[in-house]
Amino acid sequence: MDILQYEPKIWATADLLRGCGIKESEWPSFMMPFFALAMVESRLVRMFDGLKNRIGEEAFDGIDKEDLYDLIRDEGQGYNIYIFEKQQTLADICKNDKSFEIDFDAYLNGFDGETKDLLGVDVGDGEKFLDIKGVISKLKAKKVLMGYTKLWAGIDLKPYCNSEITTLEEHIKRKWADISAETAGEQYTPDDVIALISEIIASKIEESDTLLKIYDCTCGGGNLLFGVEDRLKEKIKYTQTYGQDWNDALYALAKIESRFRKDSRIEHGNTLVDDKFYNEKFDVVIANPPYGVSWKGFQKDIENDKTGRFKFLPSVSDGQLLFMQHLISKLDEDGMGVVVHNGSTLFSGDAGSAESNIRKWMLDSDIVEAVIQLPTDEFFNTGIYTYLWVLNKQKKPEYLDKVMLINASEKYKTLKKSKGSKRKEVDEDSRREIVETLTRYQDTDYARVFDKEYFYFNKQAILLTNVDEYGNSFEAQLPMIVNKKTGEEERASSLKLTPVKISNGDRELTRFVITDFDTGKYESLADAFEQDIKPFVASLDYKEQPLVITTDDDTRYCFDNEQETLNEEVNGNKEPLGCGKIVVKSTLKKASKTQPARIVISAELTPDYQKDYEIIPYYRDEAENQAAIAAFMDKYITRPFVYLENVVGVEINFNKVFYKPEKLREVAVILADIEAIEAEIKVLEAELEL
Repeated sequence: MDILQYEPKIWATADLLRGCGIKESEWPSFMMPFFALAMVESRLVRMFDGLKNRIGEEAFDGIDKEDLYDLIRDEGQGYNIYIFEKQQTLADICKNDKSFEIDFDAYLNGFDGETKDLLGVDVGDGEKFLDIKGVISKLKAKKVLMGYTKLWAGIDLKPYCNSEITTLEEHIKRKWADISAETAGEQYTPDDVIALISEIIASKIEESDTLLKIYDCTCGGGNLLFGVEDRLKEKIKYTQTYGQDWNDALYALAKIESRFRKDSRIEHGNTLVDDKFYNEKFDVVIANPPYGVSWKGFQKDIENDKTGRFKFLPSVSDGQLLFMQHLISKLDEDGMGVVVHNGSTLFSGDAGSAESNIRKWMLDSDIVEAVIQLPTDEFFNTGIYTYLWVLNKQKKPEYLDKVMLINASEKYKTLKKSKGSKRKEVDEDSRREIVETLTRYQDTDYARVFDKEYFYFNKQAILLTNVDEYGNSFEAQLPMIVNKKTGEEERASSLKLTPVKISNGDRELTRFVITDFDTGKYESLADAFEQDIKPFVASLDYKEQPLVITTDDDTRYCFDNEQETLNEEVNGNKEPLGCGKIVVKSTLKKASKTQPARIVISAELTPDYQKDYEIIPYYRDEAENQAAIAAFMDKYITRPFVYLENVVGVEINFNKVFYKPEKLREVAVILADIEAIEAEIKVLEAELEL
């Protein structure tokens, strides 16, 4: 029988919760412990029955109790004294309502210590994990504990194998993800995406009897980790799974599941600050880390990390690229991985930012084999585009220094019935096509192979010198001075003025060292400075206002907007000085031994410099790259400039690569449509006249 028959039965338990007034968002916290209980019981009973069959009914009945428990412990799946000694299950306990609470308590306390910890049977001040004790307390208060337990006792998972129970678990967790306010992709990765990830990995590894170690640093309830392992079993005989997660309840579910799998280790904790597998390397890494989740709460720990795994620290608002760097650090020398991310990991951050530097480091290391864009509406909590980063430390020789982009956004089948935000799935035929395209590593209509430098770009900073309409800058008017540090002659940075009047048309300043103030308006000189002089000087704009500086020799300076030049006027005669700025400054000086507190206003003329950035294609060869920058400047920059810093950035832009412009209609067709509309209008007008 199909195990998914139990999915509606499990969700029927939520009807009772609804009737008790429990909020829908809280249902998972009530359902998880009991689902785990049903999982554990079914597997322990199956294990117990398996021991009976191996030993034989007669021999089993005569076995010493201690020997029996040694056999059970050897299985490494935990135990329950109540089940093994009384041979009663949860269903049996629910038959007697008079002794139910006593029996249920004995049943829960009959589990081994680790199972009790995971279920939260004996909760103190430490980790609660599934917190079944807290759930029981709430259900008791609402007087529905036995009724709720009986519903779960009716879900018999004993006939099903581990992978079948895992399948049911995945479907249940998907619905939990729908109703809880978790970050998109944090709880559940859809079956079809797990299948695609598994098939990509399978295409990269040879059929073998050697051990394959698989690692998921944000394993959640384990659906991605165990789903990949189950699918790889067809090709790889021996596997070990390793996972870590910070979410108490999901970790507990994964941990319980791991105990019924050979060679599986699940740890609890924050991977980014407490890597439980710090001395391990893996053949395969997989993950669907949370999108857009802040790491501010443990920022200091990350910044002080001594492992060397974080080459750069991305924006504190999104930790995806921290997980990416961590996963790369966990790869064995010939390891590979597939990691799910949203689009921010492809293009967030400008050249020189941590995000761009992480991408550059990854491409410099030649570890990225491909990036695959999945369809929208593929995940249960979000309708955005998601991407698979295919990592490989052992690329084929012909793949070296190359990256493939696969636009699989149209490779899907529409679901007959939506599942939350999920309206599409990457069906089997689409998955096969994607994997074949990746394997061939050749251009198609939806896939392109690039030299990795295609994704690099120069962000070249330059300092432009603005000029007037005659091509002149005020820089040429500046006097030559000797640099005190270098001893070399150079131009001064500005021309200091000695103003006697500064006017902007509305107000004039004629005092430039001010020691007194209007005591009726201001409490102090500092108050007068902050409320009057400072804001007035800050408002002066030599371009927008008729700002005029008059100096002690009766020379006037102003800016001519039409010619974009500074004018010097002496005795009514104007002389253009070239493009520049009039800069007026105000400063509040504290009292000294020789001078009182004072406001000092100064004015100067400076050249008009402007810092700008140019985005220029990048070339691997340094000489070729410099030549490309120079050619770009010759073609597009007409003003004088000097080079400043150059920063190489990296971004991966699917829209740029796969953009298809909308085909414009022929002019004749458009004109024909206009004529048809005009004819319709005339008919309507004629009808109105009638």
